[in-house]
Amino acid sequence: MRFLPHCLLALMLTGCAHEYHPISSAPSQPQTSQPARKPAPRPAPVKLYNDAADLVSKPFRDLGEVSGDDCQTSTQDSPPNINTARKRMQVKASYLKANAVLLHKCEVISGTPGCHRQAICQGSALKVSDQ
Repeated sequence: MRFLPHCLLALMLTGCAHEYHPISSAPSQPQTSQPARKPAPRPAPVKLYNDAADLVSKPFRDLGEVSGDDCQTSTQDSPPNINTARKRMQVKASYLKANAVLLHKCEVISGTPGCHRQAICQGSALKVSDQ
């Protein structure tokens, strides 16, 4: 009967010894196998213009068409969000070095391949000067 407690004690000590990591007093060497990673740069904020009349007195350059979307792949997924599609359009414009987007249209459509319903926003990426 005395054998069982000794086995349990030995088993518990073995499990604890496996997790024991002594702290070394020697300074640790930095690992040089992987370079230090820099965080990914955040895209610059892109202003959204809903009306072309807001741009009449401002000089700007058109950088091209941009679009963003949000897809609802099945009926069980959350519905497509126009705000998400608009934000994705602004992010794509920032990759073109734009600081503004003139919004042409946002709509929710059905029947797109791969999507049950889809929110799509389209606009023009612009570089507006500070004058």
